[in-house]
Amino acid sequence: VQLQASGGGFVQAGGSLRLSCAASGRTFSGVGWFRRTPGKEREFVAVMNWRGAMKRYTDSVKGRFTISRDNRNNTVYLQMHRLKPEDTAVYYCAASATWYSGIKEPDFGFWGQGTLVTVSS
Repeated sequence: VQLQASGGGFVQAGGSLRLSCAASGRTFSGVGWFRRTPGKEREFVAVMNWRGAMKRYTDSVKGRFTISRDNRNNTVYLQMHRLKPEDTAVYYCAASATWYSGIKEPDFGFWGQGTLVTVSS
């Protein structure tokens, strides 16, 4: 099982980035994104079930971030618009084979490596 995250980078405030998470090795029922800033715990950002019918976002990114999936290549995306300096973090993709609706770290059994997003003011 492998989750390969990519797409991080440096962007000015107000800009956009798209993160990708390529999943392989098994099927999942839910895939999501978390982020961690220095000195803070990893926090939930967005999640969707594999069918795409259910999506959840943390309040601070609603209306700016969109999680989606490409069935053809088993890749999950996090499209980020109107980025703010407070969005600066290492972003991690996570997946679960038994996900229902949880947004806490223990709800996800598989994790990718992080990808750094830096938003300058």
